[in-house]
Amino acid sequence: MVRVTYGAPRRQKKRRYFKQAKGFRGGRRKLWRTVRETLLRSWAYAFRDRKQRKRQFRRLWILRINAAARQRGITYSRFINGLKASQIDLNRKQLSELAIHDPAAFDTLVEKAKAACGS
Repeated sequence: MVRVTYGAPRRQKKRRYFKQAKGFRGGRRKLWRTVRETLLRSWAYAFRDRKQRKRQFRRLWILRINAAARQRGITYSRFINGLKASQIDLNRKQLSELAIHDPAAFDTLVEKAKAACGS
């Protein structure tokens, strides 16, 4: 029986992997087994971190909103509760942008939230 070596497809696959490993250091760029292991791990990290990026941005927005709200004498949770009570539907990204770029509009939102939650 003839031994199959998968000549061209194997070379193409290796070339594709090595091309993706460009920029890695040492054997992580030059050695086939190490390249393969490193790329598998990097793909796993990339998949995981695409999910984590969304969480991290939400945390950042909440942090910014909390800081801006506390400067105006209200906590984050009471601010969000007041907005929901007054039926103002703005997501956290929009609220953090308002807090940074349009403080006057954020002040009006804080006043409405304070009036709605009674504090």
